[in-house]
Amino acid sequence: MKAIKAIVVAVALSMVLQAGLFHASAQQSIVDRWYAALLQADRAALSELLADDATIRLDDLGVTQSKDEFIASMDEWQSAVKGAAIRHRVESEVGDTVVVLTCYDFPNNDMAMRETFTTRDGRIVANTQMTIGEDCEGI
Repeated sequence: MKAIKAIVVAVALSMVLQAGLFHASAQQSIVDRWYAALLQADRAALSELLADDATIRLDDLGVTQSKDEFIASMDEWQSAVKGAAIRHRVESEVGDTVVVLTCYDFPNNDMAMRETFTTRDGRIVANTQMTIGEDCEGI
C-alpha cells in the first residue's frame, strides 16, 4: 500500500512540475515571438500576439497605448530599428507575468530596458517598458 501511495504522489508531483514547465515554456515562447516581431516591425505578428484589449505602457514617456495605437507606431519604429539587434533574458516569472531584461542594440547606441508582460489565453494583455540603463552590460 505504501508503495502505491508513493507512486501516486510521484506521478501527481511530476504532473504539477510538467504543467509549470509548460506554462513557463509558453510564456518564453510568447516573449521570444514578441521580440522577433518587434525587430522586424512585423505588424501582423505583433497584432496576433496582442489581445484586443492590450495596453502598452512606456513608463519613461508617460504614455499608454492601445493595441491599435501601438501597431500604428510601427511605421516610425521600423525606421528606428533598422540595423538594430534585440537581446533579452527572463528575469522573473510569476503566474501570467514575466519580467524581461532587454537590450536594444541600435547602430549608434544601446538601451537597457526592463519589460513586464502579462498574458491571458496565450496573448499579451499588458506590456510595460522602463529604461534601466544606457548600456547593456549583463543582458
